Amino acid sequence: MNQRTRNRLGLLLIVALFAAPLLAAYLLNARGWRPAGMRNYGELVEPPRDLRAARFILADGSTLGWEDADWSWTLFALASPGCAAHCLARLDELRRVRLTLNQNATRVRVVVLGADPVPAALARLAPLQTARDADAHLAALTPAQPDDLAAALVDPHGYLVLRYAAGYDADRLRKDIARLLK
Repeated sequence: MNQRTRNRLGLLLIVALFAAPLLAAYLLNARGWRPAGMRNYGELVEPPRDLRAARFILADGSTLGWEDADWSWTLFALASPGCAAHCLARLDELRRVRLTLNQNATRVRVVVLGADPVPAALARLAPLQTARDADAHLAALTPAQPDDLAAALVDPHGYLVLRYAAGYDADRLRKDIARLLK
């Protein structure tokens, strides 16, 4: 083996060292594998559902608007019929999730659908808003068991992108929202 052949083999080895991770990543991606840190906790809604035409009537009688200057994401808290102690505790948990977003907390609004809690209990949960789904667009996502809560995340343009079934983990929900707000 002469010097020229040895130099070419060295160059090919260097190219192979750089190309191997790219090839491995391409093959893993083609087979659908994703690292655990890149997965979202909520169930991705494929394709995203357009809720811009849906009417959500707030407690003051106004309609929930999608386009705003703050690019607010909307986290719908879908309360089952008979929202009592457990449901109110979960609503308080969502309020705290929003607060832990620090400077991004103003970019997330939490809207409670379907619950008629005691007004005094609702006052403690400010800045949560209550509304009713006039067209029942999110009725299928509402839990059937009494005193339970599910959640749905809507992007600033009015598309439902993530849903969280009853019994969701609030810490992982917060991580999803924090990732989206970056």
